[in-house]
Amino acid sequence: MRWDIFCKVIDNHGDVGVCWRLACGLATGGDTVRLWIDDPSALAWMAPQGHDGVRVVTWSEDGAGQEARAAQPPDVLIEAFGCDPAPELVARFAEPLPAGAPRRVWLNLEYLSAEPYVERLHGLPSPVFKGPGTGLTKYFFYPGFTRSTGGLLREEDLPARRARFDRAAWLAQQNIDWNGERLVCLFCYEPPALGALLARFEQAGEPTRLLVTAGRASRALPPGPARRGALSIQWLPHLSQTDFDHLLWACDLNFVRGEDSLVRALWAGAPFVWQIYPQDDDAHHTKLDAFLDWLEAPPLLRRLHHLWNGMAEGELPDVGPVALPPWRAAAVAARDRLLEQDGLLARLRQFVAQKS
Repeated sequence: MRWDIFCKVIDNHGDVGVCWRLACGLATGGDTVRLWIDDPSALAWMAPQGHDGVRVVTWSEDGAGQEARAAQPPDVLIEAFGCDPAPELVARFAEPLPAGAPRRVWLNLEYLSAEPYVERLHGLPSPVFKGPGTGLTKYFFYPGFTRSTGGLLREEDLPARRARFDRAAWLAQQNIDWNGERLVCLFCYEPPALGALLARFEQAGEPTRLLVTAGRASRALPPGPARRGALSIQWLPHLSQTDFDHLLWACDLNFVRGEDSLVRALWAGAPFVWQIYPQDDDAHHTKLDAFLDWLEAPPLLRRLHHLWNGMAEGELPDVGPVALPPWRAAAVAARDRLLEQDGLLARLRQFVAQKS
């Protein structure tokens, strides 16, 4: 089966991260995938080896030119997060099919949420009334946390790879100077409570090594020495998706942001704190609370999420060894619930088979 995925990089590389994982998952299953992306530069460090069966095509708001006009129409067209696919390719996609051929399927891969509307809207049709795709129907495909949604991206061998992971060997390979301290991953935007968190670690009774990811997290960190009381800070280079997963597996506490890293934190099964992408109308507050409800987050973990996301004021709860076991139990229980369900790739293939 041939798939075309269209991705427009808005910011922070989460969109390309999701689309690359999706493309690789489809190709691993034996399909061919073209990933049309307006800015593929992040793939140089996110996926330096590429992937068999995935071809990256650069496109722009002006269209994809001769490439799209000459391209064979895909069996499935995916526009990620409501971006508009190249009109030249949509025109090819809309061409009449030979008699008896399976119908082509057009999907709008939506944003991840635990809110109730996801179950209501998942799979609904959306007729196209203008442009080269006039007369076609696209379908909403919503990732989610329940069986009535599109599920979450995961590779079939992910649990086995997680079980085989050698923490000490990976840390040594990454030149992370680990001496048995608590390891904390910092992957964030600019959280209001970052200074308070650093103060907590500095004054703690146990040592903490903070592994700061490249990009906005590094820029958000207040200037200062690498060692501050009980806190040691190590700045990391850009990591491939594989090594980012390993980072989450290696750490005792993960601070993550956006959607792709939230899903990977869930698969890691370690305590985590999610910084949700902020929206001007504060709609992300409702979205975060819906997720915390699904997670069955303990009260202190819920409180920490609210402070980390600027939804509350006050003193940070304890983030020491005593606090982590119930947070870890919630994370593991959530992962186990998800592993009992089909992942997004399986549900996507099932949906396409029903519509084609």
